Amino acid sequence: MMQHHHICFSESRQRLALILLLCLFGWTLAQSHLAPKKKGKTDERVYLVHADELRYDVDGPNPDAQIAKGGVQFRHQGATVWCDSAFFYQESNSLRAFGHVRFKQGDTLSMTCDYAKYDGFTQILQARKKVVLRHRQQVLNTDSLNYDRLYNSAYFFEGGTLTDGDDRLVADWGQYNLDTRQAEFYFNVRMRSKETLIETDTLLYNTREQLAHILGPNSTITNKESTIDTQNAYYNTATKHAELYGRSVLVDKERIIEGDTLYYTKDGDSHGYGNVIYTDKKNKNALLADEVHYNEATGMGLATKRALMKEFSQGDTLYVHADTIRLETFHINTDSVFRKAHCYLHVRAYRKDVQAVCDSLVVNSQDSCMTMYKDPIVWNDQRQLLGERIKVFMNDSTVREARVLQQALSVEFMPEFDRYNQISSREMYAFFEEGKLRKTEALGNVCTIYYPIDDKDSTLMGMNYLETDTMRMFLTADRQLERIRTSSYKATVYPMSQIPQGKDRLENFAWFNDLRPKDKDDIYVWRPKPSSQKLKSIKRQAAPLQHL
Repeated sequence: MMQHHHICFSESRQRLALILLLCLFGWTLAQSHLAPKKKGKTDERVYLVHADELRYDVDGPNPDAQIAKGGVQFRHQGATVWCDSAFFYQESNSLRAFGHVRFKQGDTLSMTCDYAKYDGFTQILQARKKVVLRHRQQVLNTDSLNYDRLYNSAYFFEGGTLTDGDDRLVADWGQYNLDTRQAEFYFNVRMRSKETLIETDTLLYNTREQLAHILGPNSTITNKESTIDTQNAYYNTATKHAELYGRSVLVDKERIIEGDTLYYTKDGDSHGYGNVIYTDKKNKNALLADEVHYNEATGMGLATKRALMKEFSQGDTLYVHADTIRLETFHINTDSVFRKAHCYLHVRAYRKDVQAVCDSLVVNSQDSCMTMYKDPIVWNDQRQLLGERIKVFMNDSTVREARVLQQALSVEFMPEFDRYNQISSREMYAFFEEGKLRKTEALGNVCTIYYPIDDKDSTLMGMNYLETDTMRMFLTADRQLERIRTSSYKATVYPMSQIPQGKDRLENFAWFNDLRPKDKDDIYVWRPKPSSQKLKSIKRQAAPLQHL
């Protein structure tokens, strides 16, 4: 009986031991799967694959070198070097290659030179004399090139040329990364792309996107039509799109454009921001604003934020400011091309001899006409002219004719007498010869107040009040009244001491000298008319409807 228990106990211990052994094996197997696998050691050795002749220079200047000659070939981590002869330093894992040296790495990179040194530990290849590096469609020519295989970057330091399709880039020093395809060039950099030449001290060029970043003072972008001076610009050699920063200037035959930030596209779409100045050298005018948009293809433009037009074809410059200036071009690129400039809201103009204000203004080059709308006022010396609309016709750059339409009023202040000569009518016309006023016409409901001056003692002779339907005044070249022609009229002459109270002012008299721009800087300060003195347009009476 005891023997049976002993046998059972022995079998039980054996089973337990077997279970423990299986558990230990399973745990060991699991640990073997969980434990990280050790990477295989990278082979850093440079291998001599072939040479027609191989020997040691035991007694020569290179006792540590194997001298290989004839069809020499080396291999190292996916790269191959061929040459006519070489010194192979097996202990330092390096080589020196001579004659018709060729280097190849993968399918996209190859290089040729006359002489090269290669270190297998640092993986730096130093190539000298007639070096030609080819990477995809890019070709780099230089006499001194170092190529770092670890960082996949090549740099030259004794002058080099990078050719990328139609783009050719020359510099004293440069670096090219084969992964990012980004090139950096410094000192005496010149990049030619078809008809465009870029000259700068620093240029970063992305060959993948064909995008050049131009840095440094005195940088220029030149083509057949224009030159750009900049110190910070991006230029796409494929799309011809340019982004200019840091106060850049564009100059061509007929214009100058400068601004803090300028954008230009191949289709002629331009945008400028920050003190933009557009100068038309041919027509002697300029447009200034903090924001300007213009398309050369359509001839459409827009200027906002302190927009200002300058006209300097005459001796003095005319300054015109508005909230917004919009340019339209019609029949562009034809013989019948003409433009309209729309200046609207808070228009103020200044020149030494003439000043003006109005709500909006349109300049039309087709008929050389400038039209002022909504409460326009024009001052010349001590004269003021206003109406519902004022149209000024130009002959080249001088005034040919002026028209004041509806509620016309002309006032001339006589400061030495504190009196006002006045003419009011439905419409007024002024005609000029060589820029000088020679004739005026007042039509419809004409009322005048005029103070003749005694030539002997320069005193006022009295006040003439006249009502008529039409009046024409002729002036001499020095703007002196020559004669007056009028139809039937009603007139009254008052001695100076007997002028009835209130009769010295016409019913619609107004003098707005406080609104007058004082100088070219004052045009930015808007001073409106009092609401009680704003003109209300008089609509013409409609014809009665006809019934058949």
